[in-house]
Amino acid sequence: MTAAQQYIDGAWVDAEDGGRRDVIDPATEHVIANVPYGGGADTVRAIEAAQRAFAGWRARTAYERAAMLVRAAGTLRAQVDRLAELTVREAGKPRLEATREWQVAADLFEWYAEEGKRVSGYTIPARTGTRRQLVLAEPIGVVGVITAWNFPAYNPARAIAAALAAGCPVVVRPAELTPLSCMAIVAALEDAGVPAGVVNLVNGEPHPMGQAMLDHPDLRKLSFTGSVAVGKLLMDGASRTMTRLSLELGGNAPVLVLPDADVETVAKGAVAARFRNAGQVCVSPQRFFVHRDQLAAFEEVVVEETRRLPVGSGLDATTRIGPLISARHRERVEGLIATATRDGARVRTGGTRPARPGFFLEPTVLADVSPTTPAFADEVFGPLFAMTSFDQLDDAIAAANATRYGLAAYVFTRDLNAAMTAYERLEFGMVGVNEWAPQTTEAPFAGRKESGVGHECGREGLHDNLVTKLVAFGNVRT
Repeated sequence: MTAAQQYIDGAWVDAEDGGRRDVIDPATEHVIANVPYGGGADTVRAIEAAQRAFAGWRARTAYERAAMLVRAAGTLRAQVDRLAELTVREAGKPRLEATREWQVAADLFEWYAEEGKRVSGYTIPARTGTRRQLVLAEPIGVVGVITAWNFPAYNPARAIAAALAAGCPVVVRPAELTPLSCMAIVAALEDAGVPAGVVNLVNGEPHPMGQAMLDHPDLRKLSFTGSVAVGKLLMDGASRTMTRLSLELGGNAPVLVLPDADVETVAKGAVAARFRNAGQVCVSPQRFFVHRDQLAAFEEVVVEETRRLPVGSGLDATTRIGPLISARHRERVEGLIATATRDGARVRTGGTRPARPGFFLEPTVLADVSPTTPAFADEVFGPLFAMTSFDQLDDAIAAANATRYGLAAYVFTRDLNAAMTAYERLEFGMVGVNEWAPQTTEAPFAGRKESGVGHECGREGLHDNLVTKLVAFGNVRT
């Protein structure tokens, strides 16, 4: 791999305008790399290269494409220790979490390599004996991928793997805060023999690069992970060229802890799930609705477990909570805590900055939280645990649904009827019942309402890169 460059048409290159940008380690605030930082012109070059490569890539059999994806997966697994350290340094997460992220990234390439072999069509019986009707699934064309910084390996891997398996070339723009992990993925694909132009990576200004993707008629689909505000802008812009969209726009996941749940077990699991990646996870459980009879016991276990979480550099094997991604993001989370306390919430633990360099914030537990305060009602994306009580399941479900988000939700109970009532009525794309990680490589990752449209992962993620064609034969003589 040519260190820290863009990758266009099979070559590692700098930005056309010579732009550069530093990549900062959020745990030390030190520069760890200096990378090209381009704009719309780089993106256009990449799209044009991808379009030239499209015919050759789609003509390869699914088995030929799969062999390359499997080789790339093998490279990622063989280099997992080095790649995990790279991700720790640019994203700040604990090394164990970074290692697991790269293992899942490899799984995605391997799984889609096999799933791509299962793309098939079907025949439709005709109304007359002289007619034949076939339905085919074909690759949509060049796919643009714009990813978020919180999972710099997983986010691009799930979109790139699905598109390539479907026969689509890609142009990926990683998050400007964490581009190095995506560059490593592209390098593994290059080593695996993916032809020039099939995979392209550009890094630079978000707005001009996004506009170039929306404006170019050869880019037929755009996969985006990020904020609701940007997602809505992309939806508006996509109307100009009728670009298909897959949008994963975050969430505000409710957790319903019913009166029969094992409070200690659920509370311990809640702490681990809530503070994963310092809370910077779109499916992170955030709004905890705990039955009034269980709230006091639940709160005490949460506070005790949270106080035990070591905060520090992700390179330290004992660390459970790394830094937030930037100073600006930390200030936003601190503002949410301050607003919540003004609204009557109590800080049971955390809420302050450790006396050390880096964008750290102690994991925070809030009690007596008003459901209308932003720390509860909005997506936090930080190490903040907020809870409130409920009396009736119907009320808890109604409160859980009272959000513009609809990505993930969680229910904990031993009562099968209550579990079924809850998951059937919760307005979310993914529901975990006695489970903190409903999302997997082989299952669809999708939200409702303002959490997005389209799919990532699973066979649905593959089919979002395909278009349907009807072929009708007339005047057939047999």
